[in-house]
Amino acid sequence: MPMEEVLMPKLGESVTEGTIENWLVQPGDTVGEYDPLCEVITDKVTAEVPSVFDGTIKELLVDEGDTVEVGTPICLMETEGAAEAGKEDESGAEPSQEAPPASEQVEETPSSGHTGTRDVPKNGKSRISPVVMRLADENDIDLNTIEGTGFEGRITKKDVLKTIEAGPQAAETQPKAAASPEQEATPAPAGQNIVAGDEIPVTGVRKAVASKMVQSSQEIPHAWLMMEVDATNLVNVRNRHKSSFKEREGFNLTFFSFFVKAVAETLKEYPMLNSSWQGDRIVINRDINISIAVAGDDKLYVPVIRNADDLSIKGIAKQVGELAALGRNHKLTQDHMAGGTFTVNNTGAFGSVQSMGIINHPQAAILQVESIVKKPVIIDDMIAVRHMVNLCLSIDHRILDGLVAGQFLKAVKERIEAYSVETTSVY
Repeated sequence: MPMEEVLMPKLGESVTEGTIENWLVQPGDTVGEYDPLCEVITDKVTAEVPSVFDGTIKELLVDEGDTVEVGTPICLMETEGAAEAGKEDESGAEPSQEAPPASEQVEETPSSGHTGTRDVPKNGKSRISPVVMRLADENDIDLNTIEGTGFEGRITKKDVLKTIEAGPQAAETQPKAAASPEQEATPAPAGQNIVAGDEIPVTGVRKAVASKMVQSSQEIPHAWLMMEVDATNLVNVRNRHKSSFKEREGFNLTFFSFFVKAVAETLKEYPMLNSSWQGDRIVINRDINISIAVAGDDKLYVPVIRNADDLSIKGIAKQVGELAALGRNHKLTQDHMAGGTFTVNNTGAFGSVQSMGIINHPQAAILQVESIVKKPVIIDDMIAVRHMVNLCLSIDHRILDGLVAGQFLKAVKERIEAYSVETTSVY
């Protein structure tokens, strides 16, 4: 039987490597084309690698937790159709190991290649690996009774083995626990079950975030400056529209949307802030794509609002809400993360009033929007109570100096202070 290598696919633009998070198959498993083989971490996103052949897994060449470059063989498969495929290759057709985009993988529900006869689970758990299907068949386990712990709730081999070890009674009791609406609607806060003395393995998204932060800290010489801004008019505009906007549009008009709008417009005037260091050159990005930080439990995602300068405040508010919801539910894909050119971080949501952000490599800068607080301010030699906010800008000092950074931040400040109930439209 002919042997074929399955290669680490390119799971997104500018992605050069990936980390095997979890193998979904083992040697001896029979898989079909598009059946998922493993879960891979790339740049803060978990994605599945589908098989590109029908065949049998012979050997796993990369261990879980190992990081390899795109194009590296990750497993060997014995295939029946390889001979025909080889003939096609000789005719000039170039084989592609590139996986479908993560967003497409989520929508796919491959049915070919499964050898088991058991019905696939309900509740969106229809993507089952061959080894899981086989184990369930051999042990007469209903997969609908198992809560998956894999990517997007996937049932993994470990989940099935755990159920087998626990015995039939455990399998019967699991649906009752899963059916509790309170548990589903109220996820446990991050760290709730952590106690002193615990040792937590660094894996998955946390490992990818750590790697990215180390790269940014080591490669980018950071400089930092802060400017205090009077956001009183912004608060008045937002409060004027807040209730009617929510009633009409169905989502919140957040303060953060006004800040993102001001930053996006100012980046058009100061394109050096919208650039990146690329070895021996500085690339000025054509589009203004704003990355925003979204936290989900103990994970951090940085999805992108594309062409933010073309959007109204309503359009930005809508995208912020949608991306935040996807992040909290761990449904963001590589496509959501790709292409960011400047990051705006809403640190004020946690009550912070001053912070220094680490730049999202390879971008040139990151802006932290701190908490809006009421403070006494002297205006025309009189004391007034105003809504004040600190904007904190971290810059790549290889690209930017204090002069242009200060000019940019001053321009953002002026835009925010120019918001008014009379002239500012949220549409």
